[in-house]
Amino acid sequence: RILEYEKPNLNGSGKGAGCRFELWDCSGDQKFETCWPALMKDSHGVIIIFNPELPSHLKEIEMWYSCFVQQQPLLDSQCLLVAHHKPGSAGDTENLSLAYPLNKLKLIHSNLEEDPEDVRMEFMKYFRSIITLINESREREEMSIIS
Repeated sequence: RILEYEKPNLNGSGKGAGCRFELWDCSGDQKFETCWPALMKDSHGVIIIFNPELPSHLKEIEMWYSCFVQQQPLLDSQCLLVAHHKPGSAGDTENLSLAYPLNKLKLIHSNLEEDPEDVRMEFMKYFRSIITLINESREREEMSIIS
């Protein structure tokens, strides 16, 4: 599944160009592993969403991080972990401890029944950080061509 999303004025100032995002969902199923190279090609970021109440997910996110972040030319700042708490769950957002290197990544907790606006704001912060990295990289590339 691919979700295309356009956000005018991502910086919120009313100025500047809008951005177009594509979010590619790989469904968390390894049976689609043959499609992963297409998902990773030209990607600028990775969002890993997991259920923190399932111990198997805590192991799986290590594999996703290894495949989609470490094996690609992506920085840790280009990865966002989302611990999604399903409606009605008594998810503990305070005591989730992740092993290294996952513990150095940006982690947000989501519960769309309780705090949908907080989740939206965290996504916008993440997207802004990705855009900043892309712009800085583009500027460095242009400067290297000029000099």
